[in-house]
Amino acid sequence: VQLQASGGGLVQPGGSLRVSCAASGRIVSIGDMGWYRQAPGKQRELVARISTGGTTIYADSVKGRFTISRDTAKNTVYLQMNSLKPEDAAVYYCNAQIVAWIGTLVRGGDYWGQGTQVTVSS
Repeated sequence: VQLQASGGGLVQPGGSLRVSCAASGRIVSIGDMGWYRQAPGKQRELVARISTGGTTIYADSVKGRFTISRDTAKNTVYLQMNSLKPEDAAVYYCNAQIVAWIGTLVRGGDYWGQGTQVTVSS
């Protein structure tokens, strides 16, 4: 099982960016999916999560600016980031609870993507 994140980059303050994360492998099902971020010298923190039913939670710092969504058919989670601020700059990591075939067994696990850099600067 792999989570492949993409879409990071450099954006000016006030700008927008969308990051995506696609899960691949011998997947049986995917539960909650989410995005976390880690800035230099800081701990990794939750940005947003979305359940299989579409229930979402957001960090207070991004409410009203960021939107998380998922495409079940594509095993993909998205994070639309609007009105970006310099303090949003970080490496963004996707996370998912995945049940998959591992060899000859079906196993559940918590998986992380490799991270994608978001830089907010003028």
